[in-house]
Amino acid sequence: MWLFPFCSPLPFSRKPPMITARTLHKPGLLDDPGTRPVCVRLSEPFEEIVANNPEWKMERTADGEIVFMPPTGGESGIRNSEIAVQLGVWARNTEGFAFDSSTLFRLPNGALRSPDASWIASDRWQQLSAEERETYPPIAPDFVIELRSKTDRLIDLQHKMKEYCDCHVRLGWLIDPFLKQVHVYSLSEASVILNEPKSVADEMVLPGFSLDLSRIFS
Repeated sequence: MWLFPFCSPLPFSRKPPMITARTLHKPGLLDDPGTRPVCVRLSEPFEEIVANNPEWKMERTADGEIVFMPPTGGESGIRNSEIAVQLGVWARNTEGFAFDSSTLFRLPNGALRSPDASWIASDRWQQLSAEERETYPPIAPDFVIELRSKTDRLIDLQHKMKEYCDCHVRLGWLIDPFLKQVHVYSLSEASVILNEPKSVADEMVLPGFSLDLSRIFS
């Protein structure tokens, strides 16, 4: 008798179904091949954990769990650098500041998150004290980018983008170089997915900025 997980036994009179690439390709099986991040709850203060483990990149959830972020590969590093350069060059001529992936923001819900790239308008940034700007800034960016790497599960990044919106981030782009998609999140509209766009822009939040995706999707 042929037995399949989560299925009733097949009668002897029937042949077992043929397993093909088409039958294996089910949503959630091959579409999201990343790894689940490691989350732990520790008693030590977050700042102490970071200081004692400088080789790790970490975030903290709103529930207080420490999220250990796996290092990215070379190709992801190249893509991230390209995004940072484009955003940084544009930000020089705006009334705002661009941040790279090393900056941890203390969000209104208590989470500590480090988007791959972000931007904050000058007037909001200047409202923080000098001490607040030197630590984990207690502010939600106006704009964030998350770049999917090979180790990232898409569903985890989607949850992260929703958290940004819940914390009043005005605009977020989740860039998936493997599916060549950009997931656009905003406060005013439902999220949308752009398939194989050559560039992405938003004049309301980022006037004059257009992210060229040719190098990121190549």
